[in-house]
Amino acid sequence: MPYNDNKKEMDARTVYGDIIDLPHHQSTKHPHMSLYDRAAQFAPFAALTGYEDLINDEAQLSHEDTSFELETFDDI
Repeated sequence: MPYNDNKKEMDARTVYGDIIDLPHHQSTKHPHMSLYDRAAQFAPFAALTGYEDLINDEAQLSHEDTSFELETFDDI
């Protein structure tokens, strides 16, 4: 198989030459989806609502507890 001289990658035009210039398929059964709807499919979502708040609260409590432990450790 032909390789690109610069990168040791196969030349796409040679490998996919039989299909690379074909027109893009447009379905006759399903309407075209808007860009807004397509983007919504991949948008991040909060699967665990409130989880981040709990983590932040626990981090603050842990930080306060750690300072107490360090003071106790110095006394020993």
